[in-house]
Amino acid sequence: MERSDFSVFYPITTRWMDNDIYGHVNNVTYYSYFDSVINRYLIDEGGLDIHHAPAVGFMVSSSCQFKKPVAYPEALDAGLKVCRIGSKSVTYQVAIFREGENDAAAIGEMVHVFVDRANNVSVPIPGPIRKALEGIHSQPG
Repeated sequence: MERSDFSVFYPITTRWMDNDIYGHVNNVTYYSYFDSVINRYLIDEGGLDIHHAPAVGFMVSSSCQFKKPVAYPEALDAGLKVCRIGSKSVTYQVAIFREGENDAAAIGEMVHVFVDRANNVSVPIPGPIRKALEGIHSQPG
């Protein structure tokens, strides 16, 4: 996976605490990066009010392929795209790149199901969020 596969990027500044005993960013930290990037996009582009929105996305599935290690104090870029949009769920891909590198160091895939905040029942993706997701939907082929 390369940078050209993505149109939206967010910078990530690694932190001292991200490194593990082996001297590279720990695998669980990537999931924090993924979650932060996705939610930033939903807030910035989809207008998600994380404190009051009646419908929110619950992460129901996640995976990551680790291609090469990164470590503090590296600057990273996260590319974000949508692979699939259903009526109530969306599948994202997030790729982590070292600053200036073309090939991804890690590639994550996550699925959000949108639910009613009050009763945790799945609901259709809210209109403004759907519009934002469609803006970064990469059609297969």
